[in-house]
Amino acid sequence: MPSQVPQGSQRGWIIPIGGAEEKENDRSILARFVELCGGEDADIVVIPTASKLADTGLRYEEIFRDLGAARVEAIDFDTRRDAEERSRIARIERASGVFFTGGNQLRLGTLLGGTSIARAIRQSNAHGTHVAGTSAGASFLSEHMIAFGEEGSTPVAGSVRLAPGLGLTNRFIIDQHFRQRDRLGRLATALAYNPFAVGIGLDEDTAAFIGPDNIVEVEGSGGVTVVDAAEMEFSSMDQVDEGEPVCLLGLRLHVLVKGSTFNLQTRKASAGKLAVVKA
Repeated sequence: MPSQVPQGSQRGWIIPIGGAEEKENDRSILARFVELCGGEDADIVVIPTASKLADTGLRYEEIFRDLGAARVEAIDFDTRRDAEERSRIARIERASGVFFTGGNQLRLGTLLGGTSIARAIRQSNAHGTHVAGTSAGASFLSEHMIAFGEEGSTPVAGSVRLAPGLGLTNRFIIDQHFRQRDRLGRLATALAYNPFAVGIGLDEDTAAFIGPDNIVEVEGSGGVTVVDAAEMEFSSMDQVDEGEPVCLLGLRLHVLVKGSTFNLQTRKASAGKLAVVKA
């Protein structure tokens, strides 16, 4: 469950990224994360546990240092015992930002779920530390995580499997590589199971910067698809067999790009800076 924000404090930003974020040229997503974390004073912990590639942590260390962060350290977790080490917990508590890389989100849940490190990250976020994740790392940030599922634009019973995530918030469910991998159907299926949450589908090189006021701001070159099932009028999920299409009536869908916003509390979208009235 999300940690309680102390009275008089603000939680840190939560920043899911759709994967394949620009790392060479226009690094606006990663640059904004560094700026939020303090710019030249930023102290960032990179957690590459989702990835099986040995150089993933080192790569992000180089990127964040190049973007001006004062201190960056990659900390990997190979066993659940690692996630109970006091020195690693203390390192998380000192950081101004935590960044989860891509890979396999089930690896994150298996190694970190229910551990002291997971609790420390939730508590740090509640006290103001900013937490970002890309691809699998993005899926892991919320309480309800899409573990895996099938591609396609139609919701299909049994086409998605949910698992517990880190639990920074229970307000949304994330799906990544959204347009590139045709994942509208599986996100809609996940919401049919849990209409309380808001579905956020992130294109590649696109991030949702979610502030302490629960306003979603878009950064990057693609779009953020918001699927809102709060006013869903009908679902056939309880009537169909696995593998059959699901009828969902009353879903609301918004496509946000940089400059537009969505309020997770009021569930209202805004064109924001894009709403220019022509004379």
